[in-house]
Parts: sequence; C-alpha cells; structure tokens
Amino acid sequence: MATLYVSPHPDHFRSLLALIAAEFSPSSRPQIITEDPPSSLNVHSRPALRLGTGVSDSVLCGGSAVAWYLASQGKRAGVDLKQQSQVWQWLSFAENELTPLSCAVAFPLMGVTGVDKKIQQNSRAELMGILNVLDQALAPRTFLVGESITLADMAVATAVLLPFKYALEPSDRKLIINVTRWFTTCINQPQFLAVLGEIPLCERAVSVTPNTNAAAKAKNAQTTPGVDSAAAAAAVVAAATNGPPKTEAQLKKEAKKREKLEKFQQKKEMEAKKKTQPAAEKKVKPEKKELGVITYNIPTPAGEKKDVVGSLPDSYSPQYVEAAWYTWWEKQGFFKPEYGRKSVGEKNPRGIFMMCIPPPNVTGSLHLGHALTNAIQDCLTRWHRMRGETTLWNPGCDHAGIATQVVVEKKLMRERGLSRHDLGRENFIQEVWKWKNEKGDRIYHQLKKLGSSLDWDRACFTMDPKLSYAVQEAFIRMHEDGVIYRSKRLVNWSCTLNSAISDIEVDKKELSGRTLLPVPGYKDKVEFGVLVSFAYKVEGSDEEVIVATTRIETMLGDTAVAVHPADPRYQHLKGKMVLHPFCDRKMPIVLDDFVDMSFGTGAVKITPAHDHNDYEVGERHSLAFINILDENGLLINVPPPFLGMKRFEARKAVLQALKDRGHFKEIKDNPMVVPVCSRSKDIVEPLLKPQWYVSCRDMGREAADAVREGRLKIIPDHHLKTWFNWMDNIRDWCISRQLWWGHRIPAYFVTVSDPSVKAGEDMDGHYWVSGRSEVEAREKAAKRFNVSADKITLRQDEDVLDTWFSSGIFPFSIFGWPNETEDLNVFYPGTLLETGHDILFFWVARMVMMGLKLTGKLPFKEVYLHAVVRDAHGRKMSKSLGNVIDPLDVITGISLEGLHAQLTDSNLDPVEVEKAKQGQKSDYPNGIPECGTDALRFALCAYTSQGRDINLDVNRILGYRHFCNKLWNAVKFAMKTLGDTFVPLEKAQLSGEESVSDRWILSRLSAAVALCDAGFKAYDFPAITTAVYNFWLYELCDVYLESVKPVFSKAEEDGDRQREAMVCRQTLYTCLEVGLRLLSPLMPFVTEELYQRLPRRQPQTDPPSICVTAYPDSKEFCWNSEEVDLNMEFIMTVVRTIRSLRADYNLTKTKADCYLQCIDSATVSLVQKYSLQIQTLSYSQAVIPLTASEPVPQGCAVAIASDRCTVNLMLKGLIDVEKEVTKLLTKKGDLEKQLEKLQEKMAKSDYKEKVPVKVQEQDAEKLRQSQAELEKVKEAIDNFRKMM
Repeated sequence: MATLYVSPHPDHFRSLLALIAAEFSPSSRPQIITEDPPSSLNVHSRPALRLGTGVSDSVLCGGSAVAWYLASQGKRAGVDLKQQSQVWQWLSFAENELTPLSCAVAFPLMGVTGVDKKIQQNSRAELMGILNVLDQALAPRTFLVGESITLADMAVATAVLLPFKYALEPSDRKLIINVTRWFTTCINQPQFLAVLGEIPLCERAVSVTPNTNAAAKAKNAQTTPGVDSAAAAAAVVAAATNGPPKTEAQLKKEAKKREKLEKFQQKKEMEAKKKTQPAAEKKVKPEKKELGVITYNIPTPAGEKKDVVGSLPDSYSPQYVEAAWYTWWEKQGFFKPEYGRKSVGEKNPRGIFMMCIPPPNVTGSLHLGHALTNAIQDCLTRWHRMRGETTLWNPGCDHAGIATQVVVEKKLMRERGLSRHDLGRENFIQEVWKWKNEKGDRIYHQLKKLGSSLDWDRACFTMDPKLSYAVQEAFIRMHEDGVIYRSKRLVNWSCTLNSAISDIEVDKKELSGRTLLPVPGYKDKVEFGVLVSFAYKVEGSDEEVIVATTRIETMLGDTAVAVHPADPRYQHLKGKMVLHPFCDRKMPIVLDDFVDMSFGTGAVKITPAHDHNDYEVGERHSLAFINILDENGLLINVPPPFLGMKRFEARKAVLQALKDRGHFKEIKDNPMVVPVCSRSKDIVEPLLKPQWYVSCRDMGREAADAVREGRLKIIPDHHLKTWFNWMDNIRDWCISRQLWWGHRIPAYFVTVSDPSVKAGEDMDGHYWVSGRSEVEAREKAAKRFNVSADKITLRQDEDVLDTWFSSGIFPFSIFGWPNETEDLNVFYPGTLLETGHDILFFWVARMVMMGLKLTGKLPFKEVYLHAVVRDAHGRKMSKSLGNVIDPLDVITGISLEGLHAQLTDSNLDPVEVEKAKQGQKSDYPNGIPECGTDALRFALCAYTSQGRDINLDVNRILGYRHFCNKLWNAVKFAMKTLGDTFVPLEKAQLSGEESVSDRWILSRLSAAVALCDAGFKAYDFPAITTAVYNFWLYELCDVYLESVKPVFSKAEEDGDRQREAMVCRQTLYTCLEVGLRLLSPLMPFVTEELYQRLPRRQPQTDPPSICVTAYPDSKEFCWNSEEVDLNMEFIMTVVRTIRSLRADYNLTKTKADCYLQCIDSATVSLVQKYSLQIQTLSYSQAVIPLTASEPVPQGCAVAIASDRCTVNLMLKGLIDVEKEVTKLLTKKGDLEKQLEKLQEKMAKSDYKEKVPVKVQEQDAEKLRQSQAELEKVKEAIDNFRKMM
C-alpha cells in the first residue's frame, strides 16, 4: 500500500491537491500521514508519495508529481494523449502562474507575510488578469478538459482556493462569473468536500487571525520594497513546505513583532493618505449590477403584436423578451404549412419538410429530455421554414395507457375512496376522459413556453376517433394477414397493475448483495440479493443434487434439474429423477448446453413457467409448465400450507420448510439485477399468459434491408450496429395489455352452438376473429366454421393494445390513414424523424416496420438520434439522485430551497429525499439562476455532439444568458449608431467603398453563413452554435464595433468623412440583420425582439416576422475572402501582442506610442493600411510602422508578434524605470536559483533510472519555461537600462 505524506496545515494547497486526487481513486487510495517522512527516504518537502513499503521503494515528491500519479490511478489525467497534454498544460499553469499570485494576494490577509499595499495591489491586478483569461476559457465549457473533472480542475481549483476564501469579494466574483461557477461546482463535489469540507467564500477581504499551525509551517518571510510579489510568495511557499517547526516561544515572539509592524505600517499609510486626499470627497463608483428582472407591462391582448415602438430596456431580461411573441406567431399562422400559399397541395419548388413530434405522454411533465428533443426539432423546423419549404411539424400526445390509468386510479382513491372496479369499465373510462380534458393539455402549454413552432391546429391525441380508427384498421389487416397471432408465453407481469408491461417500462435495479426493498402490498421490506442453495434427493439412492436460486419460492414450480452434457460430475445421473420435497412430483435431470458448469454446483433448477431461460429449456425438453402465481401474486397449483400465500410471504415459508426438512444448504450474498415496474414500483414477475403477438421476423428483415440499401438513413451511423443487431435478431412483440384505458383489441373469441364444432381454447388463434364491429366479426366466424350466424356467440377481448402499437402508426394515422386525404398525399412519407437513441427499438423500429407493412412506404427518409441527457457528472437523471431538472426551472430560475421543496412534494421515501437533497446541494449550491428559454435552447443545441450521452451542467446555460445580454447591448449600441433616419439599401451588396474593417467583417459574416448552412445539413448543432457565437461575440462585438467607433466620431467632427460613415452603417446593418436571422432558429424570442426594432430593406414586401424571413444563403452572402481574413488575423496578432505588453507594464489607462518593425515593405504597407484598427483596438497613442533597417527609438519594451513583425512599445517617461529594474533583478536572481537547482537535480547520474518518466517530462517542461522566462527578464532589463 502506498503512503502519502502531507502537511497538516489546512491551507497547504499542494497537500490538498494530492488529497483530492487520492479521493478520485478510491480503489488505490494511499495511507495518509501528516508527520514528516522518515529521514531514510531523503525527502525534504511535502506532499510525498512512497510507493510500497520496502527499502528500495520509489518516492514521488512535489504536489504536481504526486497528484499526477494519483489522478492517473483514478483515470482523471485525461482519456487520451491530447487530453493528457491539456491536463499537463493546466497543471503547469496552476503551478507557475496562479499559485505565486494567489499566495501573494492571500498570505498578507492570512497573516503569513507582512503587508505591502503596493505589492498587494499589483499582485491583485495580475491575479484578476489571469482569472479573466481563465474566465474566457471556461465560458463555453463546464470543466477545463473534457466533460468531467480531471486533474486540471483539481490543480487550478486548489491554486485559487486561498483567494476565493480570503481575497475575492462578491464584486470581484461578478467579474469572473464563469470561474466562480466552475469553482463552486468543483468544491461541492463529494471528493472535494471530503478533503476541504464546506468552503465559505470571501465576503470582505480583511486580515484574519494568523493560524498558529500556519505559523509553525512558515518562515517569517518579510516582504521589502523592490521585491516583487511573485518572488515574495515563492519564498513563503518554500517556507511553508520546507521550514523546520518553531518553538511556542518563538511563535509568540514573531506574532508580537508582526503585529507591531502591521500597526506601524497602517499608521504610516493613514498619514500618507491624509496628505494626498483632496478636500472634496471622491464619488464612489457604483458596484456593477447583476442582470436584473425586467418585465413587459404594456397591455397586449393575446395574439396581438407586441409593442416595439418604445425603447429597449437597459439590459436583456428573459421575462421582458419572451412576453407576447408566441401568441402572435400562432395567431398569424406562421407555423402552418399553408402560410404564404393557397393550399398545402400547391407545388413548392423549394420542397416539403415534414416531421412529427415524438408524442409525449398525456400525463407527462416537461423534463430536460423533452427540452433537448424540442430544441433540436424546433431549430430544424424553423430553419426549413425560413428556407421557404412547405413546413409542417405535427404535434401530438400519447394516451399512455398504464401511466394514465395509474394517475386516474390514484385520484379516484384519494378523492372518492373508489377503485376502478367499483365504477366499472365504462364509467372509469369516462373519468379518464374527464381528467384528460381538464389536465391533459398541460404539456402543450409547456412546449409553447419552449418556443416550439408546431402547427397546433393539427394536434392529435392517440385516442381521438381518427387515430383510434387507424389503430383498429391496422390490427385487423395485420391479423388477417397472419402477422398478428395468439399465443401463450411468458410476459413481464406487474401484480399491482394486473397487466403485462413492455420492456421499456421495466427498470433494472442493480444490487451488490443482500438488500431490503419496499414492495407494494407488503408492510415489511422484502429481502433480495441473496442466493439460497438447497438439495433435491435423487430417486432410488442416497445421492442429492444441490441447486441454488435467488427466488426460492419458485422451486414450488420446478419441473426439472439441468446439467451440462459434458459435466463429468453428473454423467452417472443421466436419465435419473429427483424428488420434490413438498409434493409427489418426480423431476427429470436433463442435459442442456445452456448450463454454466463453472457456476455454483453446475446444476440448475428449472421453472419453465416463471423464468425466461427456463421457458426455453422447457420447450426444448418438453417439460411440464406449472404456473404457481395468479395475476395478483398469490400462489396457486401448490400444496398446503403455501396455497393462497402472497409470493414474498411464501419466500420466507419455503425457506423455513426446506430448513425443517433438512434440504437447506446455505444462503449468501449475491449481486443481481431486480426487475422493477417503473409505473407501480412492483417487482416484475415472468408469467405465462395467452396474449396477442406481432410476428416481427419478416418485417424486421425489411426494416434492416431499408437501411442496408440506403433507402433509410440513420444518423449518426454509430447506431447502425444496434439497429442491425436488433432487426436481425428480433423477437415477436407482445401487444396485449390488461388495462381498461387504451385501444380495446378488436378481436372476438368464438363459441359455436353446434355439436359438429368442438369447443376452443383461449390460446387457440383459430377460435379468434377480428372485426370493425361485432356484426362483421360474427359474419367472419360463421364463414370460418361454416355455420349460420345465429349459432355464433362472441366475447370481445378485455385487453387493450400496447401504447407503442398506436405510436407505431403515428406518422400516417395523424393524416387520416387508411382514408386518402390531402395531408396524407402531401406529407406522407415524412422527411425526418428526430428522437433520442434510447427509443430506437421501442418506437423507431416499430414505425418503420408498420409503415412498410401497412402503407408499403417508409414513414420517413432520415432518422436523427440525439444523445440522452445526463447530469454534469454523467449520471442518469433520477429523482432519487436529486438531479432531475424541470426546464421551466432553468428558464425562470429557482432557489435551492425551491428545489428541496419539489423533493418533499414527490413520492420518494425520506431516505431518498435526504440523499437527493445532498445531490442538489452539491450541484446547485445557490439554486438555479433565471436563464430564459433562448439560453436553454442554445445550450442544449451546443451540447448536442453526435454521441450517446450529454452531460448537462445547468450552470453553463447561464453563460448563454450573458451572451444574450451581449447581443442585446450590441444591437442597442448599433441602433444608436445607425440613427433614427437610417435607411438600409434594398439589397445587401458590396459598394466597393468598404474599409478594411468593413470588408473583414463581411467576410466573417459570409463564413458564418456557410458554416451554419453546412451545420444544419449535417445535423452538426455544435458547429452552428459555435459559428454564430463566435461571429457575434468575438468578431462583431469584440473587434468590428470597437474598430469602427473612431469612424463615427470623426464623421461628426469632419463632414468629409460622412460617406465613409454611411458605408460603415450599411455594413453594420447587414451584420445585425443577417446575424439575427442566422441565430433565429436557435434563439427565436430575443432575435424577434431585436429584429422588430431594425428598419426593413423593403418595408412594403418584407415578411412581418423574422421566423418567416429567408434564412441567409451562402449564394447571396459570398464575400468570404481568405486574403482579407489572413490579413486581419495578422493584425489581431499584433494587437494582442501590444495588449500583452501593456498588461506586463501595467499601462491600464496610459496610451503609448507603438513602433512596429516589419520584415518587408509588404508588411509595412499592410500595417499602414490597418493602422487605425491597430491604434483603436490596442489603445495606442500612435502606430508607426518601420522597415527592418530603420532604428527603433530607445526606451521601448519589445515583443515579437510574428516572424513578420516586432512590437516596440515606448515606455520612456511612462513608468518608474529604476523600480522596474530592481523588481526584474530580483526575479532574475530567483529564476537563476530555480534553474540551478533544477539542472543540478537533472544532472544526477541516477536521475533517468529512478525518476518516473512523467516527472522527467514535468522537469523538462519546467526547465524550458524557466529558461524562456529568464531570457524575457534579461531582455526586459536591457531595455529598461537603455532608458536610464
């Protein structure tokens, strides 16, 4: 076992990093020791990891090396080489950039070092600069590398731990909202909590009482003027790691000395402040406000257009933006395929797009799976509509047989104390319809809240007369063709529901061993997860055969014992019988290959009527099938005293009886999977029942061939393997359900009053006929049995059809099939089916099979399967984990208390509620902020990579809310710039007078148009969101809007510049108008709100809404220029280099002259051409291009922008040169010491053999970085000395 030596200090971040990494690898967690490592290990710093317990064991030292090893053990160092490289980069970033600054900022507040205000302020500014860089990196992602926590997150989080605890106030955290969100997510993970406990974030940065433990671990590293903050911090960190413990007397003496020094410094600062303070008080700068709630209060009748005359609010607010638009869109008929044409049958050269919604359950409430499905489907629908296609997205709702019946039964019992049997079938069905009419359209309202552009006039319910007729017709046609048949087989039976249930309604509950589970109808919990072994006596001998089972009560239905034909232990028992201990049943010992010889004794009890594997063994060996359970779970066909017992009471009774008779052998824990009914939470029993089945072999082959031949396309293609596996090995489908709510099966059992016709049995399909009415069924029966109709008695099947049967014909039943209707001719087959991959078999496959069987056509041309939504940690959404999120809570926001209240109102047991609350507290410590519909939709589409799962971090959606605000402010600024009198050109086109900035932004706009077009065609939603996000945020807002501000300001001063400003306004308008159209399918509300404020190119003929305006086409916007893009890319490299230099020398507000030394005349010309852009974007005084031969004035800081250009920033007269040189000399000395120590370590003869490869790589990277930094420092010193 490995041993980890760590510091006992609660803020020793390197030790904390190692401990957290250890928590992520529980299977290989080392022994933790807080004492110094033994001297024999020759280790002088902590953390240190000793691998093993021998004398020659290898030892890892240092936070990074130890953490890397431990994180690799827990598979948290990256899943491939690319991710490992990224993790290594972040680890280096945390160690070399963040840690020194964090210490420099936090240590003075913690009392570890003295206070030097100037150094502290500089360190704080540097830290915020680095955190801003980190903030941008985290804006589009949940974690730093990949979709789960890695060592990168652990290292960076521990590096910023001290600032978050002691230095970063709420106002600071608002400036780095993505970092704060990410940090809060990290520290609330169970592994972090186990090490750190709950971390209170800083409310006010004030000095805290020095921790005596901290004092014991740190040398008194006093900071003096001229020593930079990073160096001071490094000294303190080294002291905290390596310093010898001090005596109590020394600690008290140093504490007093430090206290006196701090008082003296505070006094001196107060005196200096009084001297410099002006007479009048300075106005306090208002604190930056959080995004507030603004509501739309102008009275607007439902369906009327929203007021867009008034000015836009100061900031984006979802409540304001999302008000009133949906009802107007609906009333105007924008969502109908008839919009803009005489009829749906009218030929449209642009084509037809038709998609039907996966019908949600009528009982359902919106969850994130629905939200993802509808975000994707609505995006696609809106895109096709904006392309001018005849577009229909058809809504519908599923009657959800079991779910609805359960809901109404509970309601009846709760409110009136009645069961459905008390009411009778007809009255109960009336109660269900009453409930449906009152509550059943709730999910439609929720879909509207998501902005779903469905044609609500075509909404269908699977129990509507039109669809019910189609279901009846489908059953009858398939029954007449012999595809539907009657058979007695094992089904999934719920004793509570008294019905068979489908596989998708069975939850697989995994148990690791003995577990007590609640079961409906039982007062005490029932034992599962144990394997009971008992013996059967062999007839005519003293031998016995030992078998084992997890369901001991089923031994009452055993009819054989099976062994493997090749098992030498049982060859002599071939043809022998074993005796049942509770009745006079003799049971054969059969030989079957299905037996696993290596499991248990190699002998298996066979219960053909109650186990799927045993059923097949029973068929193969013609065994007796003894059913021991009735529909209510009571024992039948068994001897007393078990007869009539409840199944799980019989479990205890059978076990005791086996013990009493000496047949019991042992009981032990056994990992197993228990089938649980998702509706009733009952334990599912395999039960023999006569049912209706659909023969799927031929239909499955046709469905597989349709994909193999390319007639049906499944996207992404990694689902093809699953498709072919299911279709090629498909089993027949049980479609009977023992319910009252649903489509009653139109089949009738025939009794013939004629002695020449023998009486039939229920399972004999010959005695069943189907018919559209009883009259038709009677005629069919009379014809079949060759008797007169008056001799026929009919009994209609009580059962209803599986809900998936009606869902399987949904794509054509909604259009009136089997009747020929205009909608059926126009819209069937559909274009696309979009749904989650988890129902590929249950729904998609059945639609394809039934479409081909009943219409001869595929129901759609393409199937796009989106990923399944999981939480931020990759866990399945589950109420008991507390991670099920209502999208409406994300849209409107909810407090942590509100989330807890939802759990309290649910039907979870108290233990699960507490567990779920902890899950919520971990993931949403501050609740869920209001994000709005647009941000939620955009986030869901951004997440939808073509994989199997989406790990959705709700907090990341907030980032897209801020994107909406950026969008809002950009349009507000642009509209102010355009002015009230601006009139756009009738057509977007180049005039030839565009500036370099205009030409560049139009090139980037064209690129975004092409990327979005390609993304929609390939269902690549992240490509679309990235393209439009980058255009708006990083190109339009960050570069173009900033670079053109001088154009407008100069036009106001100089009338001759008006033409240039006018061209610029036209370009700006084109960017806004086209950019909003690009974004519209993703963010329909905010784009409509802003689009309505823009002037129109052709007011008389332009469409009234952005949702029916043409989507930007790459044929029209074809201005992408590689040359222009490359030139601007070069210019932005120069700008970033200047900005970096300015940050290095803390030139926050001072403008400096910038000399750009270029390699050739072409580069000089390029710089001259873009000089205004460089000057504006880099906040420079003047930009002076120089050729390679021209001298650079003395007093400049130098940085290389590229191989074509070197940046020289004039600093002379702007900074205190002597002070800067002193700081740099100190830093140079520290770096040289660091390099010397590292080179000495690497030069040792046994370095390559003893030091792990990863640590060697880390050392090499440290050496390279330190050498590069030293060169930079030397260069800076030389530059400064030239100024002196």
